[in-house]
Amino acid sequence: MNGGHSPDFAALFPGDPVGGGELDGGWNLLDRLPRLCWRQDRPWRRQAARAFDDLTGDLGEGRWPLPRFNAEELALHLAIADAPELLAMPAVAGPVLGNLPEHGDDYDWDMCSQVLFQDHDILLLANAAMDGIEDPASAANRQFGIGDLRPSNWFRPFGNVEPRDPRRGFRR
Repeated sequence: MNGGHSPDFAALFPGDPVGGGELDGGWNLLDRLPRLCWRQDRPWRRQAARAFDDLTGDLGEGRWPLPRFNAEELALHLAIADAPELLAMPAVAGPVLGNLPEHGDDYDWDMCSQVLFQDHDILLLANAAMDGIEDPASAANRQFGIGDLRPSNWFRPFGNVEPRDPRRGFRR
């Protein structure tokens, strides 16, 4: 998660949606989002950035980073995937870990994936063979009971979690 801070999506890509060619330079995050997200506009990207910020805030305040909607699920998957490499870097690990007490399960990333998520459906969007599964009207989506994974639904709270305060604002 970029040393504990999420990238400022709005500053990276003001205005228009991101085009495929703009991602060829390795943006380190936006190009890791499913392709169906690349054409989303600035307000959508700001909400995506806030998903990273909200999870970072949860950790900073001593709470478990439990995803409350699709964007947070993907943000947490990306953070868990990056954690081993980032924490192996002293310049990152020192400020991130600080004086936190150690625990035997601290680096059990597989367990994090098992415990912190309700499901892993959001990861299906990274598989080109599954294109279209985001639509709840698709046959595969209905067969597996996946739900609405279209980008327009990424910020709607799951029905079994308390939603975040809608007045929390955005980081500048």
